[in-house]
Amino acid sequence: MSAPKSPDELRVRRTSTRMTRQIGLATVAVSLLFVAAVVVMVILQSRPAELNEPARPGEVRIHLSAAKTVGLSIGVAVAAVVYALVIGRVVSRRAVRPLADALELQRRFVADASHELRTPLTVLDARVQMLQRELAEGQPAGETASALRQDTGRLIGVVNDLLAVSGDDSGEGARGPGPVADASQIVTSSAESMRVLAEQRGVSLVIDVEPDLEVRMPPAGLGRCVTALVDNAINHGSGDHSSGDHGSARGRVEVQLARDDGRAVMTVSDDGPGIRGVAPDRVFDRFAHTEPVDQPGARQSLGIGLALVQELATRSGGGVKVASTGPDGTVMELTVPLAQ
Repeated sequence: MSAPKSPDELRVRRTSTRMTRQIGLATVAVSLLFVAAVVVMVILQSRPAELNEPARPGEVRIHLSAAKTVGLSIGVAVAAVVYALVIGRVVSRRAVRPLADALELQRRFVADASHELRTPLTVLDARVQMLQRELAEGQPAGETASALRQDTGRLIGVVNDLLAVSGDDSGEGARGPGPVADASQIVTSSAESMRVLAEQRGVSLVIDVEPDLEVRMPPAGLGRCVTALVDNAINHGSGDHSSGDHGSARGRVEVQLARDDGRAVMTVSDDGPGIRGVAPDRVFDRFAHTEPVDQPGARQSLGIGLALVQELATRSGGGVKVASTGPDGTVMELTVPLAQ
C-alpha cells in the first residue's frame, strides 16, 4: 500500500497533468493540419486522365492509392500524438519536480520557524499572566497587562495555525465541520481590536454585523481570519500610514457580516489602489507578494496571512476570495457554513 501523497506532491502532479494535456492538444492540432494537408494534396494531384496515358520512354510512374495515403497519414498523426503525450508527461514531471522541492522547503521553513516561536511565546504568556496577578485591581497597568495577555494568546494561536498549515501537527489538518462559534460576537470583537491600529494609520474602521449568527468554525480560527483580512485592508488602504494623527482619518475600511443562503458572509473592503503585481486569484497562495504599498510606513506582506485565512476557511467547509478589486479599492469575501 503506497504512502499518501503530500499536498505539494498532489499540486505538482496536477500541474504536470495540465502541461501534458496542453502538449497533447497542441500535437492534435498540428496532426490534424498535417492530415488535412495530405488530403488536399492527394485531391489536387489525383488526375484520372494521366492514368490512361502511356508512359513515355524512360519514364517511371509510381501510383499511390489515395485511401492508403490518407490512412497512413492518419496513422502517423495518431502515433505522433501518443508519442507527444508520453514524452510530455515524462518531461513535465521532471520540469515541475524543482517546484515540489521548493514548496517542501517552504513548508519546512514555516514549520521550523513556528516551532522556534512557540516556546518563547508560551513563556511570554506565562510571564504576562504572573504580572496580571501581581497588579492590584483597578490599576491602569492592569488593563494593559490584560490586553498584552490577549495579544500573546493570539500570537500563540497564529503559530499553532502555521504549524497546522505546514502539516506538522498531527490531526490538525483534518477537514470537516468544526465547533460552533458565535460569528457575530467574534467578528465584532476581532475587528474592534484592530481599531487602534486603524486610527494610527489614518483609517476609519466601520463595522456592520448582523446579530445572532453562529457558524461551524473554531472560534480562534475565525478570529484570526478576521484579524488577517482587516489588517490586510488597513495596510493596503488609502490612509496616511506615517502620520499617526488619530484625529484625521483619510482612508476607510468596512467590515460587514450577513447571512446568505445557509452561509455567513463577511466582506472586508478598503479604498486602496487595488491588487497589483499579482493575479487576484493568486493572492491566497503561500508566499505570494503583491506590488509594494506606495505609502510611507506601510508594511510589506510576507505572503503567509492570506494563505492562512484560505487554509482555515477551507478546512471548515468555507472559502475566501477577492470579490472585486480596482483603482477604487478591494473587497475580500469570507464565507463559512452556518451552524444548523
